[in-house]
Amino acid sequence: MSSQFANFSRTSRTKIVATVGPACANLAQLIDLIRAGVDVFRINTAHGSREEHQSRIDAIRQASQRLGVPVAILVDLAGPKIRLGELPGDELQCLPGQHVRFVRGRQSTIPGELTTTYDPLIDELELGDNVMLADGLVSLKVVNKTPDAVVCQVVQGGTVRSRQGVNLPGVKLKVPALTERDRENAAWAAAAGVDFLGLSFVRSAEDLQPLRRIIVQSGGFAQIVAKIEKPEAVANIESIVAAADAIMIARGDLGVEIDIAQVPVVQKRIIDLCNRAGKPVIVATQMLESMHTSRLPTRAEATDVANAILDGADACMLSGETAVGQFPQQAVEMMHRIALATEDVLRQQYRPCAQPAFGADPAHPITQATTWAAAMLAEQLDAKLLVVATASGRTALSISKQRRFVYTVGLSYSEITLRRMCLYWGVVPLRAPESDDLAAVLQRVVGEAQAAGRLQPGERVVLIGGTGLPVSRHNMIVVHELR
Repeated sequence: MSSQFANFSRTSRTKIVATVGPACANLAQLIDLIRAGVDVFRINTAHGSREEHQSRIDAIRQASQRLGVPVAILVDLAGPKIRLGELPGDELQCLPGQHVRFVRGRQSTIPGELTTTYDPLIDELELGDNVMLADGLVSLKVVNKTPDAVVCQVVQGGTVRSRQGVNLPGVKLKVPALTERDRENAAWAAAAGVDFLGLSFVRSAEDLQPLRRIIVQSGGFAQIVAKIEKPEAVANIESIVAAADAIMIARGDLGVEIDIAQVPVVQKRIIDLCNRAGKPVIVATQMLESMHTSRLPTRAEATDVANAILDGADACMLSGETAVGQFPQQAVEMMHRIALATEDVLRQQYRPCAQPAFGADPAHPITQATTWAAAMLAEQLDAKLLVVATASGRTALSISKQRRFVYTVGLSYSEITLRRMCLYWGVVPLRAPESDDLAAVLQRVVGEAQAAGRLQPGERVVLIGGTGLPVSRHNMIVVHELR
């Protein structure tokens, strides 16, 4: 039992999501990353085989069991990512004012002709549409169209290469958010028991419904993380946040699809909306990009991570930094260090939370009132530990969104709930002792916290629980003072 309370050693409140790849796929490396601060591992289905993905899931679960701490898994579906086909010589130099042609097929043999992996592209592009290549470094504008080709003028030049991404800002594509490959991967991942499924290129709340059905049909329990990458998603953000279980601000494609100058403002708006709606939010893409090849990030990257935390993000995500970078463990350690420094500032500037507008949070109104009162009481009594007994995790999430600085433990019998809480800011998920006696549970948790150095004689603990009455699972607050 004692090993699973190793999570008492966690210090940062902001959660860390790390992408698994060749640089960190073996058991020893995963264990090191968990010790460095990883809470959620991301598996990107755009790369690798099903066998590789399954082996990584198995290794993550084994690492979690070895250390005795819950660790969640997020499987990221690739979505309808449009890519260039094969180019003659594998690349094309695009000069400003030059004309290039998109033609049907997957491979071009004529210089200046481009193909893509999206067959209906020529039918759906219209005069005046913008086409962005190479992560937005090369921009084109449609100037002519025939039944079998679209002619574009190069507005911003540069080099494009085979299989690079194609972005179409403002173009209303008919392609669904879930491709056939995504459906297969979603069914497999749900059946494999992953905790979160990331849905790419969400444009409306309705895009989430097919994935929700697949999860249920596959017997899974995964929650849906809606990735915000399209201008349509930004326009429909309120309904998407309401329909999703969590949100990821995927700034890579988003920064190409909308004016890059608007990305910081959009990020702040989405984070604020998620916090008011009681939904976890992840900030992703290029957070510590230079740590692919450097042991230290740039000053701008460190500031970017800090600003995401100051904005109110629940989690920050590492992509290539851990998947293929040279210094995956150092990247996680650096993100953890930045989180600690930033949270210290937040603590110094902390203001007590205002009483919430009950009904905005998805938790039961009695639970909302109880959690708010318990957290306020813990602050007034200078309690060192706030313990939340939770079956589904919703109560712990309600506490998380209050952004309190009392060390908060989410206590649950459910392994599913424990792993979901890995995404909740400031909540340490701990396995509940096998007892229905609240006093015995409290005594056990207090003993483990004392053993970990979290509690000393004379200090106080606040516990949120329930009387078992049907009106609410959480309608009781217990205050305990150590002797």
